[in-house]
Amino acid sequence: MKKLLLILLLTLVGKIAQAHIGSSGVQMQGQAGPYKVMVSVQPPDVIPGTAQITVFIESGDARKIVARPIYFYSGDKGAPTPDELIPVPGQPGQFKGFVWLMEWGSSSAQIQIEGDKGKGELIIPIVAVSTAERVMPKELGIGLSILGILLFLLMITTIGASVSDGILKPGEVLTPRQKRKKWMNMGIATVACSLILYGGSSWWDSWASEYKEWLYKPMKGNAAILKDDNQYKFQLKIDTTSWRKQRKGSMLSLLIPDHGKIMHTFLVRMPGLDAFAHIHPERKDSLTFEAYLPKLPAGRYIVYSDIVQHSGFAETIVDTLEIPAQNLKSENLKVTAYEDTYVVTDPIDSPGEVPLDENVVICGKPGTKTVFKDGSYAVWEGKPDRPLEAGKPYLLNFEIFNPDGTPCIPEPYLGMTGHVAVVRSDGSVYIHLHPTGTFAMAAEQTFKNRISDTSKIAKRPAPAIFRDSVDKHLARLNAMPVLEREQFLMTEMGMYETNAAGVMGMEHGNRISFPYSFPKDGRYRIFLQVKRNEKVLTGVFDVKVTDPTTL
Repeated sequence: MKKLLLILLLTLVGKIAQAHIGSSGVQMQGQAGPYKVMVSVQPPDVIPGTAQITVFIESGDARKIVARPIYFYSGDKGAPTPDELIPVPGQPGQFKGFVWLMEWGSSSAQIQIEGDKGKGELIIPIVAVSTAERVMPKELGIGLSILGILLFLLMITTIGASVSDGILKPGEVLTPRQKRKKWMNMGIATVACSLILYGGSSWWDSWASEYKEWLYKPMKGNAAILKDDNQYKFQLKIDTTSWRKQRKGSMLSLLIPDHGKIMHTFLVRMPGLDAFAHIHPERKDSLTFEAYLPKLPAGRYIVYSDIVQHSGFAETIVDTLEIPAQNLKSENLKVTAYEDTYVVTDPIDSPGEVPLDENVVICGKPGTKTVFKDGSYAVWEGKPDRPLEAGKPYLLNFEIFNPDGTPCIPEPYLGMTGHVAVVRSDGSVYIHLHPTGTFAMAAEQTFKNRISDTSKIAKRPAPAIFRDSVDKHLARLNAMPVLEREQFLMTEMGMYETNAAGVMGMEHGNRISFPYSFPKDGRYRIFLQVKRNEKVLTGVFDVKVTDPTTL
């Protein structure tokens, strides 16, 4: 039964997978020059289409906000003129509007703000892909068919009348010759109109077939467990057997690091969501990625592996994996990356039912705390008995405390003050969040670099040279002391960017906020990761999300 459920789950996520699983919207919190803002973007599921943009001004008084799409390949020079966002009545500081996304692939929305503090600008990466086909309503189809038949008959009779009845003088009748001419022309018109209809139908079928070819198809991979010196290794091989128009083999040589890692993999034990790992497989060749496996308990796991292409196009590869029991002691286990970590907690359906040991944490919920394994703890701001609403943008606010209750300022962890993985109870929703938003930081930096580039068409790098330079960059990062590496990553991702208005980027305190909008109702588990005393700590929270449209 469990195997059948997992097969159904993979079928579901295979249909909706994009940059993340089941979360097509993009939320971003950051600085647009002197303005602190939160932006929510809902991309279309058909390209071309319109993306809905909502901007919340958290500090400052904005008078005018405009937005425009910027595509990776055409850049700033090939971008259209911006459209103005309209203030929302009764909602001070909130603006809404739309931008057209005309190109398939890596895209972004450029937000420009004018107000009491001057001008500000923000770039929000967007994955613009077609994931749906529109079905014509039955009633509309019947109506258009009837109208089409009437127009067809009208065209034929009009052509016939133009060489017969239409040229008669008042009182005259058609001669036999004129009648033959009328029917002959009506026959020719019938054949001509039928050929036109056939040609139009063939064109439409060809266009629809072409559209189906470009429907987004999630990248697939095959996860496996290998044995290496009595320790298990995780392996992911990317499956290229079905690649056609959307994919090219060399694309895998054009991956870029996000937070200093070429791949982020999350393992979640199903169905209880009671074991979790965040590891960073290294690239062995273009298709193969490997990492030593933490001492996770045996069971069946769902695998989410995040990668980012050089264009900023982010994707998540999904698979399932059976992990056997591991008998080695934790202190004897090798790790691929210093930041690799895991945690065990109580099942989502049986809170509190978990034997305690050094790698176990008890799950919390909004308004309560979860205690990390070193005695420090995190509190999720909110009310424990009040569910959240699907489709509504939230700031998930967490405060971190030392064991004695004093505020704890987390140390940088992969260039950020914290990370969050959100997973729905059935696995159909997964997303990797940062305090800046729901997008890959590498994608944001890609578009900042692209906008500063004056070329109208982006040049495709040489795959072999590009991959070699990325591997050398990663090797240099791995050779750095941890603190130096974290400082480098934070600077590289613009966390310490400054301008005349002062420091820009993340706020550094014991309070961490993650912008997110839950895409649908259900039960969700949130894995919060921070670093304290050079140790990565994981806390777990559960929350119920309701759909306000069904209440």
